[in-house]
Amino acid sequence: MPQNNTVQLSQSAREQAFLFSSGLLAPDSPVPKDLRSPQGTVLADRYNIYRNNVTVGLINAVASIFPAVQRITGPDFFRAMARFYIRAKPPSSPLLFEYGRDFAEFIEAYEYAQTMPWLPDVARIERAWLDAYHAADADGLDPARLAAIPQERVGLIRFTMHPATRIVRSLYPAVSIFSQNRADGEVLPVNDRPEDALITRSGNQVQVRLLDAGAAEFLLALSHGAHLQDAAQVGLGLNPDLDLARLIAVMLEANVFSSLEMDHIDD
Repeated sequence: MPQNNTVQLSQSAREQAFLFSSGLLAPDSPVPKDLRSPQGTVLADRYNIYRNNVTVGLINAVASIFPAVQRITGPDFFRAMARFYIRAKPPSSPLLFEYGRDFAEFIEAYEYAQTMPWLPDVARIERAWLDAYHAADADGLDPARLAAIPQERVGLIRFTMHPATRIVRSLYPAVSIFSQNRADGEVLPVNDRPEDALITRSGNQVQVRLLDAGAAEFLLALSHGAHLQDAAQVGLGLNPDLDLARLIAVMLEANVFSSLEMDHIDD
């Protein structure tokens, strides 16, 4: 019997905790009825203050993850959008840097952001920037390893991507818009053309590079385990002028790869 009472109390505590937490991001929900001071008075005012502080704290967290998006929209627009976001998508992890992974998808559906169709891709680049910053450490591929492979076997190489490497494709000039709004400088007009982003990290320094046409598909094929020769066909099929030698050299300098392996062929 005491054991059953313990289980019942534990379940009751979980229910109270759920009611307390679920109301924090629902401003119209009533104050939990069992929330009282030791003197028995209802703590409605204190709960509402705490509820407001939680909302403001989460808005600030989203703003810290997406500073370029906030600069583009302006603080008032951004904070209103973020308020709707946190009510629709409350955090599922106590680690705030994990929050906002689906913010770009939220922006795509947000009614008042439809005049900025490139904004979700800017948010994707910012999210990728943060993920690259927090990615696991790994050494970049030593270029000497690639240089030591016989030329006739280079096409059989498979690369392993560095944990920080991210690729964001866009139908809009998202890289240029991101770059101009991530800093405090003047925002200039940009060409209305698709731009793909490569996000990498060297040490603690995250970099965002604009990729040539076809390069994103080439790198994505490599990231999915394609041989170098097959990935090259993908990239060159989209852009016959793609300079693969220069691209690979830039990728090595940027720590895009962490290792390589080569499939053997029968002589």
